[in-house]
Amino acid sequence: MEPHLVIPGREGDYFSGEQVTTWGIDQFWGLPEYPHTPYYRNFETAVDSDAHLYEFVVPMVPPTWNERERVVEYVALMEQGTVPTAVAISTLDVCQPVIDRGDDYFAHWGLTHFLLDGHHKLEAAATAGRPVRLLSLLTLGESLAGAEDTARLPALRTKSHTARRLGR
Repeated sequence: MEPHLVIPGREGDYFSGEQVTTWGIDQFWGLPEYPHTPYYRNFETAVDSDAHLYEFVVPMVPPTWNERERVVEYVALMEQGTVPTAVAISTLDVCQPVIDRGDDYFAHWGLTHFLLDGHHKLEAAATAGRPVRLLSLLTLGESLAGAEDTARLPALRTKSHTARRLGR
C-alpha cells in the first residue's frame, strides 16, 4: 500500500469531501463529521455504479507522537528498496443513507485498518511516497458488511485505483 496522510478538514479528507457529497453536513451542527485524528488514505475504486470502496488506516496515536529519528531511518531504508510491514485489525463497513440529502447518493464501502504496529513505518511511507506492506486481520463479526461483501474484497483490491466522480 502507498498511504497518504490526511489532516481532518484539509485537502483529501473523506469526511469533508466524499461523505458530505452523500450524507450532507450534520443537520444539528451544520458541519461535516470530524474524525478527531489525522489518518491515512490508501486505495479506492468503484465497486459498481452504485457503490465505491474507500480504504483508510487509522493510527492508534497521532503521527506527531512518532519519534522523528525513527521516521527518518525508515525513509532512508525505503529509499534503498526496503518495504517494511505494519500490522492492523480491520473492519469493512458498507453504509448508505436512508434518505438522499447529498449531491451523490451511493453506498460507501469503508475498509478501515486500525494500526496496531508500524506507526513510524506508515508515516515514513507517506512522507517518502513509498510502499509499505500491511498485515491486516479483518474482523467479520464486527464489520457492517455481509459475508458476500467481505468475500468480494480480494477481487476489488486487484482493480485499478479510481476516484469517485460525482453521480457515477
